[in-house]
Amino acid sequence: MISWRRLTEADFPLLRRWLEQPHVARWWNHETSPEAVARDFGRAARGEEPSEDLLVLLDGEPFGLVQRSRFADYPEYGDELADQAEIPRGAVTIDYLIGDPLRVGRGLGTRMIRAIVRATWADYPEATAILVPVHVGNPASWRALEKAGLRRVAEVSLEPDNPLDDRAHYLLRIDRPEAD
Repeated sequence: MISWRRLTEADFPLLRRWLEQPHVARWWNHETSPEAVARDFGRAARGEEPSEDLLVLLDGEPFGLVQRSRFADYPEYGDELADQAEIPRGAVTIDYLIGDPLRVGRGLGTRMIRAIVRATWADYPEATAILVPVHVGNPASWRALEKAGLRRVAEVSLEPDNPLDDRAHYLLRIDRPEAD
């Protein structure tokens, strides 16, 4: 069973280990010192900013992280995308990783994304769509999104997380289901 809870400062050593894993470091390219993790994840963990960092668990054991936020809360992020694709009012975005290398390649990414998408409709009643930009060179990520029901709606040029990459990204989207 997949569940999640808000990331806490007590989880930072685990998150550091995950960010250091080659399969995560390749795409997240995040500084992993204790100070950097505290700086970049501390405000969300303490509820001081509107984004959510969610520790994802499988049968109670941590295996991944999902970051979830509304575009409206981070207009500079949406501005880079808005010139290239439609960002509907109320749109939400996610980012994610599977930190445990023994859990990679087992379909957990797709399951995790599906679960977060379903929860987003309940947690954010004003959410109209979920938009996720993914570097074109990361097929494991964009295929997991597609398997979870998101569809590719655009190719966009965005600043990459890793300076080794070019700006080519796919934008994937899923709209809120119609009410029955």
